[in-house]
Amino acid sequence: MNNTINFNLLAEELDTLKRDTMAEVGRQDAAYIRNVIVWQRVLEWGGRALLMLGFIHPLWWGIGVLSLACAKILDNMEIGHNVLHGQYDWMNDPHINSRQFDWDIACDGKSWQRIHNYEHHTYTNVIGKDRDFGYGLLRLSNDFGWRIKNLWQFITYLNLSVLFQWGVSYHELAAERVFVGKKKQDRISRVDANELKRRFFTKGAKQLIKDYLVFPLLAGPLFLWVLLGNLIANLLRNLWTSTIIFCGHFTSDVHTFTQEQCENETQGQWYYRQALGSSNISGGKLFHILTGHLSFQIEHHLFPDLPSSRYQQVAPQVQEILCRHGIAYHTGPFLRQYSQVIKRILRYSLP
Repeated sequence: MNNTINFNLLAEELDTLKRDTMAEVGRQDAAYIRNVIVWQRVLEWGGRALLMLGFIHPLWWGIGVLSLACAKILDNMEIGHNVLHGQYDWMNDPHINSRQFDWDIACDGKSWQRIHNYEHHTYTNVIGKDRDFGYGLLRLSNDFGWRIKNLWQFITYLNLSVLFQWGVSYHELAAERVFVGKKKQDRISRVDANELKRRFFTKGAKQLIKDYLVFPLLAGPLFLWVLLGNLIANLLRNLWTSTIIFCGHFTSDVHTFTQEQCENETQGQWYYRQALGSSNISGGKLFHILTGHLSFQIEHHLFPDLPSSRYQQVAPQVQEILCRHGIAYHTGPFLRQYSQVIKRILRYSLP
């Protein structure tokens, strides 16, 4: 940790910013998320209908694929990710809350909350604590020793991106060594291994049956058109979500931390670690919505339970506070951030 920073003052200023912003949260934010959900449903069912018009002209099928992919992206990013973070629990809506919501993805929501909401957001980029740093597959810093398998980790990254929903689904089982290896002695399980397996297979089977059996069968003679459309829509969703997440966590500027550095961590030091462990992506309004506002990854890590549409509002103030305290604020256009991710993966594939 940087001892020249006044961490108490940093915490006071960021706490005040969050408190003042949360005081404004209300009807406008509820209307926003409900409006996004309406658009997501329009895109999904419009897309599914257009998939079956491919026999008239392939263009309709192509538009249907893109519409369905956008619906799945909205469901995962702007709706699912943020609702499961508890950003809208204050609404007391029976469906839009972190306890009841389920998303259109192979990963069990409760499993994701344990690994992502708790482990990743508590121990962001703390080596040995945050399994999201490299997902246990990629070497992305010198904190890890080099292995021969790292030589082809760019191929591993591509495979992870293509199958991203399944990687996220399997993440907790991998951490618990449910199928392979021996569980770490210091890891305390919160869910029985058999229950983890049951949820993994149940949710995964539900997704496979829905997208690759039920909807194609409902299309009758257009079975293959719909099957292929669903497959491509899922692929596009996986590639988009993995790319945005990697750009928010693995650019060249992102810092890592040791467990010793984070012992007896104060709130200000936690803020400092969140800021340096994340990167933003600049872009327009629609771009931010399609990223689930994870293009404001710094703000999300500082205030994970703040409604996501507020991140753009607080970003200039966050940047001003961090820069005034001498803390770097990492941001840039999509192509620059993504190129840094690729360079990082390639750089640490070698000894």
